[in-house]
Amino acid sequence: MNIRLNDTFRAVVFDWAGTIVDFGSRAPMGAFVQLFERHGLEIAIDEARAPMGLPKWDHIRAVGNTPRIAALWHELHGRAFADSDVDALYEEFTPMNAATVPNHAALIPGALEVVQALRAQGLSIGSTTGYNRPIMEVLAPLAAAQGYTPDNLVCAGDLAAGRPSPLMMYRTFADLGVWPPQAVVKVDDTAPGIAEALAAGSWAVGVAISGNEVGLSLDAWRSLDAQRQQEHRERASAVLREAGAHEVIDTVADLLPALARLRDRARDGERP
Repeated sequence: MNIRLNDTFRAVVFDWAGTIVDFGSRAPMGAFVQLFERHGLEIAIDEARAPMGLPKWDHIRAVGNTPRIAALWHELHGRAFADSDVDALYEEFTPMNAATVPNHAALIPGALEVVQALRAQGLSIGSTTGYNRPIMEVLAPLAAAQGYTPDNLVCAGDLAAGRPSPLMMYRTFADLGVWPPQAVVKVDDTAPGIAEALAAGSWAVGVAISGNEVGLSLDAWRSLDAQRQQEHRERASAVLREAGAHEVIDTVADLLPALARLRDRARDGERP
């Protein structure tokens, strides 16, 4: 699709899991469940997914402080779940998550073609992630081997605060040399990732089907009938719109028309 975007936008910043790679954002889930099982707590996938998009330390803290899990922790350990417990769990989690990444590193269909189309117009390609750098040291080379190498990478833990703060976006602006914030579009599958964009003053595109809110592999998604797919689409899209996404798409393959709509809104004077 030949859509002129570079008269309005200077960069597109992508999340990783559920947005560019790992259809269904499945790599972290087994690790989260296994992590808490090691410490005597059975948690559901939905409980593990709820804070997705946050830096993984914050994610573990959020899971452990949910009322049900916090009560179980207190029952098992005789004390409240504390930040020192988060520190210990985080140290366990990083190698566990890194070990699962190679099994969930495939590019989402259409991702590479969209990135190539954006670069052909001179747009920079940024990236931020809730993964820490040790995990990305595993994932980034696997993505590069498939042809995807963004112009920068900002990881959870690189800065004083991650999502939903704007700091990773601010670092991306500086890395890429792009401004003002409204000339940048963030693409993400989670509410904290959308919040990151809004806090920075950028446009936000939510990714519904390939991301955390649906959480299905590509094969599992394709096996659903049209009615069930639409139910998932409506629920996931509602979450992302509630988070403030300016556009919501199924997968990154649908991004170019969404960017064209944002371009038209910007030309009409709207600001993110």
